Amino acid sequence: MSEQPGTPPGEAPPPTRSRRRGWGPVWWQLALFLAMALLLNYWVASRVTTGPPRISIPYSPTFLQQVEAGNVASVTSKGTTIDGTFKRALRYPPGDTKATRTTLFATEVPAFADTQALAALLQRHDVVVTAKSPSSGTSWFVTLLLYFAPTLLFIGLLVWLFRSSTGGAGGSLMSFGRSKARRVEGTETGVSFEDVAGIDEAKAELAEIVDFLKSPEKYRRLGGRIPRGVLLTGPPGTGKTLLARAVAGEAAVPFFSMSASEFIEMLVGVGASRVRDLFSQAKAEAPAIVFIDELDAVGRSRGGGFAGFGGGHDEREQTLNQILTEMDGFDSSTGVIVLAATNRPDVLDPALLRPGRFDRRVSVQPPDLNGRRLILGVHTRGLLLADDVDLGALAATTPGMVGADLANLANEAALLAAHRDHERVEMADFSDALEKILLGTERKIMLTPAERERTAYHEAGHAVVAMLTPGADPVRKVSIIPRSTSLGVTFSAPTSDRFNWDEQYLHGKIATMLGGRAAEEVVFGNVSSGAESDIQQLTELVRVMVGRWGMSPEIGPITVLPPESESRFFGMAEGSPEQQRLVEHEVHRIVEEAHAEVRNLLEQHRDQLTSLALALLEHETLDESGAYAAAGVASADDAVTRR
Repeated sequence: MSEQPGTPPGEAPPPTRSRRRGWGPVWWQLALFLAMALLLNYWVASRVTTGPPRISIPYSPTFLQQVEAGNVASVTSKGTTIDGTFKRALRYPPGDTKATRTTLFATEVPAFADTQALAALLQRHDVVVTAKSPSSGTSWFVTLLLYFAPTLLFIGLLVWLFRSSTGGAGGSLMSFGRSKARRVEGTETGVSFEDVAGIDEAKAELAEIVDFLKSPEKYRRLGGRIPRGVLLTGPPGTGKTLLARAVAGEAAVPFFSMSASEFIEMLVGVGASRVRDLFSQAKAEAPAIVFIDELDAVGRSRGGGFAGFGGGHDEREQTLNQILTEMDGFDSSTGVIVLAATNRPDVLDPALLRPGRFDRRVSVQPPDLNGRRLILGVHTRGLLLADDVDLGALAATTPGMVGADLANLANEAALLAAHRDHERVEMADFSDALEKILLGTERKIMLTPAERERTAYHEAGHAVVAMLTPGADPVRKVSIIPRSTSLGVTFSAPTSDRFNWDEQYLHGKIATMLGGRAAEEVVFGNVSSGAESDIQQLTELVRVMVGRWGMSPEIGPITVLPPESESRFFGMAEGSPEQQRLVEHEVHRIVEEAHAEVRNLLEQHRDQLTSLALALLEHETLDESGAYAAAGVASADDAVTRR
């Protein structure tokens, strides 16, 4: 099964983590609140200090003219500023019809003005004159507003920050040490064992965990102890996360889910604090399940690692140490079970895997033929399928695919059917969707006639060699339509799942890979760059056969190449330089012998090669029956008989 790349139609959507309500992240709220408070403070202060609105008029000639006209009732002097009242409302500027009439005005007395003459003029026209000190008239409220309001506001923000940091774990300033685990009630996961198909062995092992969570007394009565930790291992997409959610759904207990990378922050000690908080929450809700995804993000081996490399920084090691301590600090009677998932169990610290911590390992491997059929059944529940859809036949053409791949296949088929305006999803939609996933999207490029002919013979060479070589996989489709980085494709797949590759089967794969290049040599007398991918794949395959699988009489059953997990990261090799040279010599010998056999085979069956190439030039794409018919072979089974 897949690890929930999307919710299959007809199933309840996965629970989502509750989000903090409001305007957005806490820092945006703070910024908005601070800006609004400061603007309000400015507006109130300006209104209190300036009083009612007044029109500003020039001292000369407007103010002096109004005094001489007897229109000024009173004035108040405050330094060089004069505020006054007209007897009759005045509009200023005089010609501005949009200006408001008012009796309140203000003006500034120039420094060079004759104040004694001004005083005499005001007295002569019976203007009431008062005076105020520039610093007088400011009330205690205005002083508090102007000088202390920003300080009080800042103190209030600090108090609010402190209160919010201690009141929840979501996004506040002091909440770095709180766990970010998503808590879901088991009944709300929307997943049960019925939704997990194709991995029955893993389900059977986890059924015991579910039974313990439902009936713990049955085990305690006999003195049994349920494993404290269960480690789910397997390739990506096989359904490890989905299995963990299904366990919680079946047991109907709280489910705390968190990725191991979420423990780590830039601040030292945060990861360990989050581990403590996570386990505290789980113990408070016991019985409960704690699920840590991608455990290798913090659980990598401490110390030297591979060949002196590895280890980790202090924060990761502190987090790992805290996980080890927490798993030692509770027993199975608390009802808390830790599930963890990783696709790299080989790099985990041995302290994690010892009995008493993760003392049970459940391997979740890619499904077999029947498992893929069941998985397709789960992912096509909500699809409107046509009568010609055969999930068994579709499962047979998808060897090696895991649940996530099959979920993607079902979705791509549904999208393709909708794009084609089909009433139901047809088998052709699944076939084309599989072709798109495995071979890539069609490229709209125009090949020259010479390039198109060379591509047709190249793909025909692959197909004919696969049809006529014992042990090779049957040809399912041949196409000269450019896809992804290739100008054509030949798709071969076994009739049943293979769990062990013998030498005959491997030599059949090598011969098929060499068929395209050999066909170009036979037909055109030269080769092109079109065989680059084929050469790379067969070289890697032959090198593994010789250096790791002991399939060379010169090397013998000796491992000369490192395990895949180590070579993937360090590119290292085992053995002496002489052994390495011998490996390369054997790789070259096996490839050259296979190349000579393939070329000889195509020269003997030149007519079949040409017939298939001409059919490809005419139809561009041939399915299994069309390809075998064009090559003069009735079916794949008949090809085996003729060998």
